Amino acid sequence: MGYLKTAMLMAAMTALFMGIGYMLAGSGGMIFALVAAAVMNVFTWWNSDKMVLRMHNAQPVAMNDPAGLTKMVSELARNANLPMPKVYVIDTPQPNAFATGRNPQNAAVAVTTGLMRALSREELAGVVAHELAHIRNHDTAIMTVTATFAGAITMLANFALFFGGRRDEGPGIVASLAMMFLAPMAAALVQMAISRTREYAADKAGAEICGQPLWLATALERIQAGASRIDNDTAERNPATAHMFIINPLHAHARDSLFATHPSTANRVAALRELAASMPAARRETRQARPEIRERSSSVPRVPRRSSGSSDPSGPWG
Repeated sequence: MGYLKTAMLMAAMTALFMGIGYMLAGSGGMIFALVAAAVMNVFTWWNSDKMVLRMHNAQPVAMNDPAGLTKMVSELARNANLPMPKVYVIDTPQPNAFATGRNPQNAAVAVTTGLMRALSREELAGVVAHELAHIRNHDTAIMTVTATFAGAITMLANFALFFGGRRDEGPGIVASLAMMFLAPMAAALVQMAISRTREYAADKAGAEICGQPLWLATALERIQAGASRIDNDTAERNPATAHMFIINPLHAHARDSLFATHPSTANRVAALRELAASMPAARRETRQARPEIRERSSSVPRVPRRSSGSSDPSGPWG
């Protein structure tokens, strides 16, 4: 999806936001909704990375960590012509990852401990490259702002439904009720459309960054298998962030349905395999190793537990 189409979808969400404002308080409510949307987006633009990372209890990883994660991210960021993003680890057994931040200069990559345990060094490099592609394409800011819009539209629609609005004027009660029920659905559809199309673009760009499409292809298959059977409780409590992960953490249906937050993993893997087939044989060697990407091991960066009273010196999963 190009930036023009993304801008059109964002304009549609703004229109929905303003429409609910009109239902609540007429033209004054519509203007208020527009101002509120602008303020909300500015706030989200500047604080998106902190908000999402805090939401998932992500912990920063120091440079030269034992598992070599920061060294891997640094090397791949150079390949992508990006500044070094901050690196975080999330203590959850579900294999997954996401990127966030308003621009490449203020970006972060977060991976779960389950991901580092489940993947080989090549597969992990493919996942990191995918997330760096999101940063380079400025997807992180777009997705976060879209999630904020969707949540705000749903909140306003619920407010209008329970407290009423201008049902005796303008379009009438039927149109008002329709708007209140359909606006959140429309906002969710826009959010999903933006997420799904950008995943394909990030897969392709990520494969080019690491030079090996099959690394990401096999990683996606492993992550899908793990995410479909391992719960991510934090993501379940914050479903508005589900579209930011490389694989849906909420156990959505695998098919490419209208209401899926992510494309079908099988479709993504097929596209990556086609890309690998079109690349020179020297770049398609699946076992080509980079010295800076460490082998899979138990040396996962340790994240302190959030729960009180924990004194286990071996770490949360050691």
